Amino acid sequence: MQNISVIGAGTMGNGIAHVFAQKGFTVSLIDSQSRQLEKALATIASNLDRQITKGLLTADAKQATLASITTYTDIPAGVATAELVVEAATENTELKLAIFRQLDQAAPTGCILASNTSSISITKIAAATRRPGSVIGLHFMNPVPVMRLVEIINGYATDPAITRQMVELTGQLDKTPCVVNDYPGFIANRILMPMINEAISSLYEGVAGVKEIDTIMKLGMAHPMGPLQLADFIGLDVCLSILKVLHDGFGQPKYAPCPLLANMVTAGYLGVKSGEGFYKYTPGSKDLVVSSRFTS
Repeated sequence: MQNISVIGAGTMGNGIAHVFAQKGFTVSLIDSQSRQLEKALATIASNLDRQITKGLLTADAKQATLASITTYTDIPAGVATAELVVEAATENTELKLAIFRQLDQAAPTGCILASNTSSISITKIAAATRRPGSVIGLHFMNPVPVMRLVEIINGYATDPAITRQMVELTGQLDKTPCVVNDYPGFIANRILMPMINEAISSLYEGVAGVKEIDTIMKLGMAHPMGPLQLADFIGLDVCLSILKVLHDGFGQPKYAPCPLLANMVTAGYLGVKSGEGFYKYTPGSKDLVVSSRFTS
């Protein structure tokens, strides 16, 4: 397998394109917005420069990586020679279903169709195609060039041979594959999101403040980042979307999103991406400043 197409040039898409290109694969990066593609290439170049500074990469390797990526604004053109397509669009069910219906028409016979979804059913996505056996979940972690884990999700009809192929492929990327089955939230988010939701509920109920909650989890549980800071990093809108998937899928009240989370998303306080969530983010500053909304 040599030709990889990645749909979506946002944070996850550009990271996935980066790791495949750096390992010598030919990558087609697809996004409907040309400006987003330009931004993605600039981000990849910046991340490669960071690797050079750390002595992990040579300047020649950087140029080879960038030369391996071709951008497209059209899905049929971008997947014309693909052997694997990794969809990394926004975490929206209807959008993903529409993309996979289009991929089913445009991608070559024998091409594997993968989704980087963090919670949406692979079985549901696969059912939108005429090749459900060739549909699988490849859930990379953010930031993709740094994080080692890839959660591989089998849909109900995924061919075991495809799963074995994806395990081998992620190993070629120097990632650690973990195979799971298709239930709401899979494993990573089924465990992580209730923890984040409970941290938000503890804040909402006045049990402790933002800094105290995160410090307890960092120092007491050896987490590298507190759950509220992590929620900001993931995006509060994404957290809310995943919790809704869990709540709808299992029908259990323990997965119901905290009202504070829902209100923050409605008001546009989404975390790092909007400049403020539980913390306030200033471009160029690495200081962790609690939002004034949560300080007395």
